Amino acid sequence: MSTTLLEPEVDDLRKKAKRSRRNEWWLAAVLLAPNLLLLALFTYRPLLDNFRLSFFSWNISSPTSTFIGLDNYIEFFTRADTAQVVLNTVVFTFFAVAGSMFFGLALAMLLDQKLRGRNFVRSMVFAPFVISGAAVGVAFQFVFDPNFGLVQDLLGRLGVDTPNFYQDPNWAMFMVTFTFIWKNLGYSFVIYLAALQGLNRDLAEAAAVDGASAWTRFWRVTLPQLRPTTFFLSITVLLSSVQVFDIIHTMTRGGPLGNGTTTLVYQVYTETFTNYRAGYGATVSTILFLTLLIITAIQVRYMDRGARK
Repeated sequence: MSTTLLEPEVDDLRKKAKRSRRNEWWLAAVLLAPNLLLLALFTYRPLLDNFRLSFFSWNISSPTSTFIGLDNYIEFFTRADTAQVVLNTVVFTFFAVAGSMFFGLALAMLLDQKLRGRNFVRSMVFAPFVISGAAVGVAFQFVFDPNFGLVQDLLGRLGVDTPNFYQDPNWAMFMVTFTFIWKNLGYSFVIYLAALQGLNRDLAEAAAVDGASAWTRFWRVTLPQLRPTTFFLSITVLLSSVQVFDIIHTMTRGGPLGNGTTTLVYQVYTETFTNYRAGYGATVSTILFLTLLIITAIQVRYMDRGARK
């Protein structure tokens, strides 16, 4: 008898729950719709259009294009300069990511201590990150100028000859990589600093009581706790460094000696807007996008697997 009396109430509760879930879905759809629409129009549509364009030969000054199938992709993998451009991209990205994260962590650990004036120094470290890359590139042109730059003056005082940063491809790559690290160091620094301030201090104190050295505490206690932050930075700094254009354009124009500092992103620009080969530029950008997608997916998968452990 009591079960029969409760059935209408149960049905009523079920209807209310369904109605509540439906209202939540509608609210989510209304709130997400503008963002999804903007993503579709300004991210996914250009991405698909770029992929389509990679199968065409198109001079951006011409209203017509010619379908050529896989010819652009075949050209990319058989061109003589592709290996050099890919190598430039890998070298620049590796040292830019490693340098930004290493020095960012070192500065974060230093400025996480109770030091006089540390807030001012923190601001100075972060300040270059908000400056335009083009402006930083122009400023560092004078820093590395072999005739009257700051580097030339410092090396001259030490009795060391100044390398010709604008004629030697290796030194030119060092120059643009150093400039990128200097500009973007503040980003890694701030992220690591926030992570350090959220660590469990009890573990480090317990290790110190047990007689662990400072290096052991860092390697065995601090660094493992920073693993999620390190993975996050490895992805974001990687994507940022691969896409760098302004610093290279203002400092070296992709040279010296042809492709001395030309990366894949800079090749997209030169092929599209200098050589007027938008189809081939779309091919290079498509290959770069797929490569970054695979690398990011591997990083995220590895991070998830590490988090489960």
